[in-house]
Amino acid sequence: MLSQVSPVRWSAPEGRWTEPDLHLFPQDGHRYEILDGSLHVTPRADARHDSMVESVVTTLRSAAPPGWWVCARLGIEMGTSNLVPDVTVLRPHSSGSIWVDPADVALVVEVESEETRRYDRLLKPAVYAAAGIPAYWRVEAGQVLRVHTLTGESYQALEDAGTDGQLQLDSPYPIRVNPAQWR
Repeated sequence: MLSQVSPVRWSAPEGRWTEPDLHLFPQDGHRYEILDGSLHVTPRADARHDSMVESVVTTLRSAAPPGWWVCARLGIEMGTSNLVPDVTVLRPHSSGSIWVDPADVALVVEVESEETRRYDRLLKPAVYAAAGIPAYWRVEAGQVLRVHTLTGESYQALEDAGTDGQLQLDSPYPIRVNPAQWR
């Protein structure tokens, strides 16, 4: 006789979602984030997305000066928001906490998927900019890299590199990127 396993049950908080609430969720591949106190769940990424994230991490790590950290899926706590970028570059002497302070972050990178396109283009950049994170990269379908830099309170497009181009960038540290090599 097979036993029935009941799913884990949880209930929504009375008010806003907070960082401790994120510990209620299983490690099931979904991305659980809080945006202005509201829960946002992203479906599990496919193998192509994960491979692209790893390629970006490898590129950034290979150029990183000593003391800089390049992390995949490291959470950033920003007031009433807890977001998890695909890639985060931390400055030397960062706190090293589970949820990092935006003051420690030099760059966030999001790899778009069909399910995250609007979230990665509209909502997340606005929160990152409001937190003062100086640079935001977005990798779009077709391996197009969009580089944005913080100007005032919002990001401005700096440069784009398509599948046939390379970019030489000075931020977060001197680096040459070629999205055509990312797989």
